[in-house]
Amino acid sequence: MNTWKVVCSLNDILPATGVCALLGEQQVAIFRPGKDEQLYAISNIDPFANASVLSRGLIVEHQQELWVASPLKKQRFRLRDGLCMEDEHYSVAHFPVRVIEGRVEVAA
Repeated sequence: MNTWKVVCSLNDILPATGVCALLGEQQVAIFRPGKDEQLYAISNIDPFANASVLSRGLIVEHQQELWVASPLKKQRFRLRDGLCMEDEHYSVAHFPVRVIEGRVEVAA
């Protein structure tokens, strides 16, 4: 059973960017690739550098999938499920995310 937590307003996330939010004690990177309400949420921790930076990564498209490229070492993580393109052993957690009445909610 998912418990949904409001983390920010949709307007807090500019199109083609990401933000970091706290979900309990865990950092979650939330991405808004376009102008619509489609969002993705993955862990904010880059497992290669052990740094809280993925929310600042670049959203890229590869093979008709959306990925975020880490700003540190450039490894790519698929937005829909956190899979690491370069080494699946370093994949990150992903979280259900939705927009309700303009508020972004992430499942804990």
